[in-house]
Amino acid sequence: MFFPERIVSIKDNDRVLEVGPGGSPHPRSDVLLEKKFNGCDAREQRGGTPVLKTEKEVVFYEEKKFPFEDNEFDYVICSHVLEHVPSNEICNFLSEIQRVGKKGYLEFPTIYYDYIYNFPKHLTFLLYEGGTIKYLGKEQTQIHLFQPVQDFFYNSAVAGHKSLTKSLKEYYFQGFEWQNSINAVEARDVKDVVYAKEIIENITVVANSPLSFKGKIKNKLSIYMRAIVSYNKRK
Repeated sequence: MFFPERIVSIKDNDRVLEVGPGGSPHPRSDVLLEKKFNGCDAREQRGGTPVLKTEKEVVFYEEKKFPFEDNEFDYVICSHVLEHVPSNEICNFLSEIQRVGKKGYLEFPTIYYDYIYNFPKHLTFLLYEGGTIKYLGKEQTQIHLFQPVQDFFYNSAVAGHKSLTKSLKEYYFQGFEWQNSINAVEARDVKDVVYAKEIIENITVVANSPLSFKGKIKNKLSIYMRAIVSYNKRK
């Protein structure tokens, strides 16, 4: 989770569910919900983080329906899980979150993060804009064409070189609280899950100021990302 400070609506007596906590659940979570995976797959699904060690209640499930009653929880945390859900299951997954909880927090990577690293277990691109989550299946894009480049960045991340991710986290990830309902719609094209032109231009303006070595790297990656998006728009 990159923005824990954005979780502000949990009350003292709230019962909190966390969906897909990986190896480091939120300290306020009371119950942890995990999908059943085999050992190797489970490690990849949680991004290589350590095995979960907790005294909290852990519930495993296999079906699409969460094993809880309606409104069983006051708050539901779901951080870096939606991108692992196939696009044709996103609506049902979000419906289950809303069914078992009254409010909560969602966090996920943007398309820019995955076009650089292309994590194999990430299946869906997401963008939160105007109160609605737009989602697009990775298989509907040409992301595989850039695999030779992405292999370098993916392996660099696995090796621990993550300063770029941290410095650009405001653009690589989105996190927000919701209450009562979550709006979601399937995107028709890559252009529906990218930032507005004004946001992209703002990144460019910052990069054009006097640059350190790290700044030059950011600038080149910004150009790389815009070229990828432009290429897909022409497809």
